[in-house]
Amino acid sequence: MSSPHFAALEAFVQAAETGSFKEAGRRLGISSSAIGRTIARLEAGLEVRLFYRSTRAIALTAEGEKFLVRCHRIFAEYEAAREEMGEVTTAPVGRLRVGFPSMGTEMMHHIIAFQSEYPEIELDLDFSDRLVNVVEEGFDVVMRIGTVEDSRLRMRRLKGFRHQLVATPAYIARYGHPQQVSDLTAHRCLRYRYPTTGRLSPWTFLHNGQSLRPELPQSAVANNVSTLLSMVMGDQGIALLPDLIVSENLKAGKLTAIFDACVYDERAVSLLWPSSRQYLPKVRVFVQFMASRLERELA
Repeated sequence: MSSPHFAALEAFVQAAETGSFKEAGRRLGISSSAIGRTIARLEAGLEVRLFYRSTRAIALTAEGEKFLVRCHRIFAEYEAAREEMGEVTTAPVGRLRVGFPSMGTEMMHHIIAFQSEYPEIELDLDFSDRLVNVVEEGFDVVMRIGTVEDSRLRMRRLKGFRHQLVATPAYIARYGHPQQVSDLTAHRCLRYRYPTTGRLSPWTFLHNGQSLRPELPQSAVANNVSTLLSMVMGDQGIALLPDLIVSENLKAGKLTAIFDACVYDERAVSLLWPSSRQYLPKVRVFVQFMASRLERELA
């Protein structure tokens, strides 16, 4: 990007991501003072302050945080336009920004396999249970749990997963195996809290054809499932977790399923990407690769 405007945006993004004018300058091959002057001109043009500055560090202001999101989108759209116009190779190369829910850390074996097959693609991975704005935040592909309604997005629906109530044999040996749902009130329940709403995810059971959501204690609460899995594996209690991340431990006997026949909780899984990225080779191969592997695993 040779335009001075793009150069200013690139200087801003590098400074924001590295937290340093000096490091941003090193990456761009210019001096830190040049970065500082560029940022100052950018702030003057926008009439907002993008960074808080001290003698030791810089930090984004609230306006800077918003502007960074816009810059990611601008660069992503520019790259997409270049590829669509045939100005770059049609091979799957370049930066690919992918968003996963926190349980995506349990899928690293798939991600590593993708890296091995497509080494020219630079993965930029984001693991979070917050509901990201795919287009506004400049994501190329996002895995989403649950329903999706956004006309700007294309979607590949995968086979869904269900939740299982699990604990370790050591925990059960110490506290006993619950015989009925009401027994859970005397157990150490490890609960999931939705990051976006702050509400606890309910545990839903089927009893005589009716759904049942009992009031349960909470020995610990976390807003990502990987943390809950770690606590369960540490013999700290019972948790409701996706079968996608507990199946191997169940097969190995490291975890025991509780009320498996009456736990009622199924979720849809989809891969999403902006319509503007539809024909990018890097997006196409990532969606195809991950969909084929995840569908086999979820089956």
